[in-house]
Amino acid sequence: QVQLVESGGGLVQAGNSLRLSCAASARSNSNYAMGWFRQAPGKEREFVAAISWSGSNTYYADSVKGRFTISRDNAKNTVYLQMNSLKPEDTAVYYCAARGVLGSGTYYFRENEYAYWGQGTQVTVSS
Repeated sequence: QVQLVESGGGLVQAGNSLRLSCAASARSNSNYAMGWFRQAPGKEREFVAAISWSGSNTYYADSVKGRFTISRDNAKNTVYLQMNSLKPEDTAVYYCAARGVLGSGTYYFRENEYAYWGQGTQVTVSS
């Protein structure tokens, strides 16, 4: 019911920035909370950031707080992840996730709370 397509990944040097985008195709009469997760080589997928349907509530993993910003443009059905001051340890495949919600202010940070996933986009940060 929801297709998610990430873009914006690439190779950057430490200290630089990238902006990831996640374009969603969904029923227009549904509300969706969105999140970003990442998976580094040899590690489990981990939570990065989440945003409510309204965009008024956001939540971040401690490892990215103050460096990453999640935002959304519902008119464009797109969620963004602005990543600043990138570090080599941010290297991972980044995944966008979505789930339907009834309210507008709720966000989620557990993998099993999301029903829809994108294919991922690679982010590589060189030292």
